[in-house]
Amino acid sequence: MGSDVLDIQTLLGMGPMAPVANPYPLYKRLRDESPVVETIQTVDTAVAGNHRSVMITRYADVKAVLSDNDTFGSGIVNRTMGLVMGPTIVGMNGREHFKHRTLITPSMTPRALKGDDFPTLIREIADDYIDQFIDEGAVDLHARFFFHYPLTVFVSVLGLPPEDVDWVHRTACDLCLVTHEPEKGVQAAEQLLQYFTPVIEARRRDGGQDMISRLIAAQIDGERLSDHEIVSFLRLLVLAGAETTNHLLGSCFYQLLHNHELMRQVRANRALVPALIAETMRWESPISTVMRETHTDTHIAGQPVEKGVAVLCHIGSANRDERRFRAPDTFDLQRQDKEHIAFGFGRHYCAGSHLARLEAEIGINAILDRLRDIEPQADEPFDVIGFSFRGPDRVPVTFCRA
Repeated sequence: MGSDVLDIQTLLGMGPMAPVANPYPLYKRLRDESPVVETIQTVDTAVAGNHRSVMITRYADVKAVLSDNDTFGSGIVNRTMGLVMGPTIVGMNGREHFKHRTLITPSMTPRALKGDDFPTLIREIADDYIDQFIDEGAVDLHARFFFHYPLTVFVSVLGLPPEDVDWVHRTACDLCLVTHEPEKGVQAAEQLLQYFTPVIEARRRDGGQDMISRLIAAQIDGERLSDHEIVSFLRLLVLAGAETTNHLLGSCFYQLLHNHELMRQVRANRALVPALIAETMRWESPISTVMRETHTDTHIAGQPVEKGVAVLCHIGSANRDERRFRAPDTFDLQRQDKEHIAFGFGRHYCAGSHLARLEAEIGINAILDRLRDIEPQADEPFDVIGFSFRGPDRVPVTFCRA
């Protein structure tokens, strides 16, 4: 088991998008032999509150931890990534979490965003990006579509200028660097604060129908979100929201491009697209890890874990657990055991899950509607990579105009 521990430490040290293509054999050994594995502390002990950090890899254990908010708190998130994000609902517990979830969730529903015309707006954004390369015959779908399309949707619903898409996205991605390049992560946080603050001030003064205006207007028991809380949520939204759909689309097309029969089935029957998305979420969870912290001495998988230990819940491994899923490494569009936890579980279940699925479904259909004979470029192999975030960083294809 010692070599596995060394391997996982190396993986943890490489960062959230470590260029590892297939860590699943390692995760299987961990599930079988050491489901609660000691890891090198990945956050400052003065912040995390304990020198110990463990990673759990089995479905039942991850789900149990995510379900028990009394024993396993989320505050460690706000004391780690919160250093650049600010306080967000993913790092809150109890009454504080309930308040913010109640204030934020209504603004995330597709109907609240743009009403019945929202799917049409998303499709127009998708078509606009496809228009830019449809006559070229070859394209990197990641660089020209997947990376930009989801955040452009968010920029639209936030009422921001479309020309700001690239800057907002790349700056938000720099937030993740806080654990490896702290100065760059902190600088990105400050840049987003300076960007969003005058926007929020203008919405408070002039009003509007966009998401930021809805966040400003939301209230519960007379309480509203402060400007600082709104900026924190927007940092989370543009990073986690856009990156989830980006990686999900890339992994969906990885499967479609490497399985001609799957491509044929989905192209012929678009009713299969939701199943394609669901199985991709299980097979390659876009956000593969979430952090919790023990509030009391407890046990995980029969092993004692004392109070104050950081617990890294590996959702990606859990969704490949043979104890829960039949032939978990097989991509099965007809899978009956569908209860993946890629969007989390319990009170912290992803508030933007419906939006992510809608964006992915519309984006996939737009590409299949407008491009035919899509094939991976023979001399440009690509793969799904990453540790905390999983997805291809390039999807080079050839195609014909439909």
